[in-house]
This record gives sequence, C-alpha cells and structure tokens, in this order.
Amino acid sequence: MPRRRIVLTGGPGAGKTAVLELARRHMAHHVDVLHEAASIVFGGGFPRLPETWARESAQRAIYHVQDELERIAMATPSDKLVLCDRGTIDGLAYWPGERDRFFAELHTTVEAELARYDAVIHLRTPSETNGYRKDLLRIEDVKLAEAIDQRLLEVWKDHPRRYVVESTPDFFEKARRAIALLHQMLPGEVAKV
Repeated sequence: MPRRRIVLTGGPGAGKTAVLELARRHMAHHVDVLHEAASIVFGGGFPRLPETWARESAQRAIYHVQDELERIAMATPSDKLVLCDRGTIDGLAYWPGERDRFFAELHTTVEAELARYDAVIHLRTPSETNGYRKDLLRIEDVKLAEAIDQRLLEVWKDHPRRYVVESTPDFFEKARRAIALLHQMLPGEVAKV
C-alpha cells in the first residue's frame, strides 16, 4: 500500500515550523517530516530577486525540489505518514503571473497536484492582534502575510480533505488541534477524520 502524503500549509507566521517540530519529536514512529523546498532552494544560494522572471524561476525550482523530495519519500518503504512542509502548489500563492501559466510551465494540472495528497492541513496566519510577529527571518508584514494566507486558502480550496485550523489567542491550542488531526490520519484511524 502506498504511503499517505499530508501537506501542512499556511501563510507566514501560522506556526508550521512549530507544529512540524512537535510532529517530528512526538510522532517520530508514525510520521516522516519533509523539509520545506523553498528553504532548501534559497538556503542553497538560489537568487532571490524581485523581477517577475526571477520569481517565476524560483517557484519552478521550488516545485521541482518538492516533487523530488516527495518521490524519495514515497519510494522509501515505510508505513509512516509523509508530512510535507508545504505542497507542490503552494508556489502558486507566490507566483507573480497567471495561474494557468504556472501549471503550463510545470507541465501539470491543478487536478494532478491535488490528487498527490491524501489531506491538507492549513494553519491560518494570525492577525497582528492575535499573535502575528515579524522577526528577522520573516520578510512579510502582517498585511502581506494575511494576503499570502488568503491566496493559499484559494490554492487548496478544491482539495476534498482540506482541514483549516484557525488561529487562536493560545498558540498551543492551535498546535494541539493540528496534531490531533495528524493523529486521526494515522493508519487505522482514517475513518475518524
């Protein structure tokens, strides 16, 4: 039976890194966490330029790195869930051009990309009054972070098993909800979701 693939997505500051770390530490026997392709690409020195052509190039590179990370995970014999730090079409939320061009450039379709994943967990970006904090690593202010989060909601809206975890004043409650969803997706627990 093929491994199950779950996407953890959401806008900047939504808490993906913290939830992924909780899953890595407390669900290690049940979940393999894939690194974020964008961090691999940009951390490896890929140019981060503002021009449209450069932003498109970056999103194509991120897509292909994500695709290959997932290929390796899916080919690795295991019964663990594959938990992806973003999915292949998250790049559409950052794509500077037309939606149709994104899929044409990558020789795929939205339907094919959605079908890759068994479920999507979307952590909502908090508002400024509900915990959003800009730090040295985050380049987005609260308005841009919320706009990206909204685009990600649109990108994944047609996935039949998309779960949206709203922001709460207590981040631990939000993280608990996300981890509870992951637990329900473990083998043998599928019917409960």
